[in-house]
Amino acid sequence: MPSSRIAISSASRPRFRGPGSLCLLGAGIALACLGKPAVASGLGHGSSPRVSPCPPEACDDVWYVSTRRLPGICGLPRHADFEVERRVAGRWERADVEALLGEPARPLVFFIHGNRYEASEARSQGVMIARRLKATCPAGVRTVVVSWPSQQRGRLIESSRDNYRRASSDGHYFACLLGRVPSSQPVAIIGYSLGALIAAEALDDLVTHPEASAGSPWALREGRTHLVLVAPAMRCDALAPRGAYAAATSGIQRLTLVINSRDLALRMFPHLDRESDLDALGVAGMSRRSVPSTVEYSATDAALVVGRRHALPEYLQSGTLMRRIAGGAVAGLAGD
Repeated sequence: MPSSRIAISSASRPRFRGPGSLCLLGAGIALACLGKPAVASGLGHGSSPRVSPCPPEACDDVWYVSTRRLPGICGLPRHADFEVERRVAGRWERADVEALLGEPARPLVFFIHGNRYEASEARSQGVMIARRLKATCPAGVRTVVVSWPSQQRGRLIESSRDNYRRASSDGHYFACLLGRVPSSQPVAIIGYSLGALIAAEALDDLVTHPEASAGSPWALREGRTHLVLVAPAMRCDALAPRGAYAAATSGIQRLTLVINSRDLALRMFPHLDRESDLDALGVAGMSRRSVPSTVEYSATDAALVVGRRHALPEYLQSGTLMRRIAGGAVAGLAGD
């Protein structure tokens, strides 16, 4: 599939906002700042606990959309050749965006992974999330794994710098995909770590460029939009009224925030941000008054469950946390 066919909208503008040094996302940097030996989790996904395989009947509507073969961009594209696959009977088969969006009555739940993921790891964790969503929403949703090129390349620090910059690009790509979703179709987005930054960038794009949405502008769409941020690796003021992604909150009806005030990697955020001394949203959280009154808002601190680790499997293995995440994503999504 060609990776160079990218058209940039004339309404787009180059943006590189937020913490310039959050790119130092590896555990080697996070723990070295504390004078401790480096370990292998940090702001990567961490090692996965043993998880029972997802029964095919419980995860029969899982899709995969990848930008791993697409080049970096600095603005909202008019078109992008995404790599699309669908999980059928436990195997992944080639598909396309048209098929992905072919059932507008079925709610879409997008999962965006964080730093240092291989494609296979993104798929497997997406399937785990689909299983949890199935338990919360028996009527069924379509789970879409959004996979971006965050794998480690070369040295940990330099690779993480590149991945942070790439997260901004992939926010534009994700906006291009979301803009094709029918305006009546319910949407939920689960963004973990740097995936939260991608989600915020995309929603901001769609709200500030209403012409990018199919049908009505994104902020006026009929279908509900729920946003779930898990240990978000972004500035704590990013979604505030004067934050870099303030416009994103006008494109959602519910915001569910799961932070970890003890997250060892995220607590290094002030040392990594050359533009500000603010803490990461995933550590500090945000107050209710920073969110528009029209948005349903809830926040949870996962510190007592997860401890100091920055690893999504720790959240997926907790029944309490997954009820928060899955419920924030799909409860009432279809208006029932």
